Amino acid sequence: MTADEFHLNRRSPLAKGGAAAAFGLAGVYPGLICAQERATSIDHTIRIGPVSLELAPGKIVKTTGYNGTVPGPVLRLREGRPVTINVINDAGYPDIVHWHGLYLPAVEDGAIEEGSPIIPPGQSRIYAFTPKPSGTRWYHSHAMAMTDLAISTYSGEFGFLVVEPAAGEPGRYDREVLLAARRWEGAWVSMQDMRKGPPPDNGLEVMYHSATLGERMLGHDEPIRVRQGERVLFRLLNASATMDVSLALPGHRFTVIALDGNPVPTPATVDVLKLDVAERADVLVEMNNPGIWIFGSTDDDDRDMGMGVVIEYEYRSGEPQWQAPAKTDWDYTTFASKAPAKTPDETIKLTFEKVPGGRGGYNRWTINGKSWPDTNPLFTVEEGKRYRLLLNNNSGDSHPVHTHRHTFEVTKVSNTSISGLMKDTLYMPRYSTAEIDFLADDPGNTLFHCHHQDHMDEGFAGLITYS
Repeated sequence: MTADEFHLNRRSPLAKGGAAAAFGLAGVYPGLICAQERATSIDHTIRIGPVSLELAPGKIVKTTGYNGTVPGPVLRLREGRPVTINVINDAGYPDIVHWHGLYLPAVEDGAIEEGSPIIPPGQSRIYAFTPKPSGTRWYHSHAMAMTDLAISTYSGEFGFLVVEPAAGEPGRYDREVLLAARRWEGAWVSMQDMRKGPPPDNGLEVMYHSATLGERMLGHDEPIRVRQGERVLFRLLNASATMDVSLALPGHRFTVIALDGNPVPTPATVDVLKLDVAERADVLVEMNNPGIWIFGSTDDDDRDMGMGVVIEYEYRSGEPQWQAPAKTDWDYTTFASKAPAKTPDETIKLTFEKVPGGRGGYNRWTINGKSWPDTNPLFTVEEGKRYRLLLNNNSGDSHPVHTHRHTFEVTKVSNTSISGLMKDTLYMPRYSTAEIDFLADDPGNTLFHCHHQDHMDEGFAGLITYS
């Protein structure tokens, strides 16, 4: 089996009667082919190709990206206005683009498990959809990576996608800054050999040697220059393949107005933001503490690897300053309503567990005792019904659980019941529980998975099907 065949077949939807083979599109997706033939204009073109990314002088990462840049171009779309995006695959391996956080047909979503066709090397594919809902979304590779730490979400293939409201919105800020947290130069390591971390029977984990918040490492990117009194909207994204991040800006506070692109019921002000992989936060910051500051990870090792950016007030000079914030727990309930959520039509229990790979092996992940593709289907829903998913992370790892093509309502965190908090990715700490309501309002195959690339590759995924 070739490497390309391995990446295609490891989690092929064929295994449980899902989508047909990626290269036999004409017979399987006649409607799709016709739709693409009818496309008369292209609104955006995304070319996947090699990039030599300079993180700092003398530190070059060879990766793949979109249109020669990392992150890729910011896509600003209008809610309800149809768009066509031509993706050209010059990455050298089969690839696919997922439009994260959007409601759209399964075949356009960019996940082979749902029936979206892979893009063979040297070929292209036109995605055509009507973007909704409005808010901070993003796009990224949804190819298999397995043990290859140079492709898929380990690569530079990601970018912001902002869906502007159909009617526009009054500005509540003076300027906007988009920042993605990213770890680079990953390597498989035995955590137990580092004398920290999981139990001694744990398998290999990915560790990193460099990081960015923005385009380059801390101290090597242009500062974000601000004026005293400015009100800045930061759109923040954790675009790493694995591992969460906590961010702080000394002397300033974040007013969280949206999570995963969705307005929160209770905007609240915090000192530290915690984002697991794929999570986004829209925060307002009042620039009222003049100086030269480091906006970066609260973890010293992360900042030493480069995860930070300098905030520079006008008329100020000197060395960037960092002050460690007080330790606080990240609490979703801060941003939610305390009113009871609607009563669900059904409840479904989902338990996540790890099968340790042992020293030199790779861990495997299960949902209710099964790994992909035996989780196809994971469960079946009826259109219009509300399903309460009782999530139990029975493992010593954190998980950002993600539902494609749907936004869920968080209804319980640990023992606290809440409502109104809408997300598409939920951070679940080790040995934690949560409840989310999945409204079956977008018919079609829907992928549910952990957004840590290694967890998804090793079985933490399942397909929600509509009856």
